Amino acid sequence: MELAGAIITLIGSIFLFLGALGLLRMPDIFNRMQAGTKATTLGSILFLTGSAMAHAECTCTGKIVILILFIIFTNPLSSHALARAAHFIGIPLAKKTVKDDLAEDEKKEEGGQL
Repeated sequence: MELAGAIITLIGSIFLFLGALGLLRMPDIFNRMQAGTKATTLGSILFLTGSAMAHAECTCTGKIVILILFIIFTNPLSSHALARAAHFIGIPLAKKTVKDDLAEDEKKEEGGQL
C-alpha cells in the first residue's frame, strides 16, 4: 500500500509541475488560468490521495477526504470567477484566440436578443 501511495503521490506532483509549466508557457491570463486550475486540481487530489494511502495508519484520512472535496468544489469555481472578472475589466485575449463566447453573449444581450 505504501508503494502505491508513493506512486500516486509522484504522479500528483508531476501534474502540479505541469501546471506550473503551463503558467509559464500559455500566452494570456485566460489560458494560464485554465492550465493552472485543471492541473493543480488533479495534481492536488492525486497528491493527497497518495499521501493518505502511504500513511494508512494515520487518523487524518477523514481530513484528507474533506480537503479533496473542498478542492473539487472551490478550485474550478474560483477560477471561473477570476476569468469572468478579468474579461469584464478588459484584459485582452491572446492574438491567436479564435472565439470569445462571453463577448458574443454580451453583444446579444445589448441588442435585445436572448
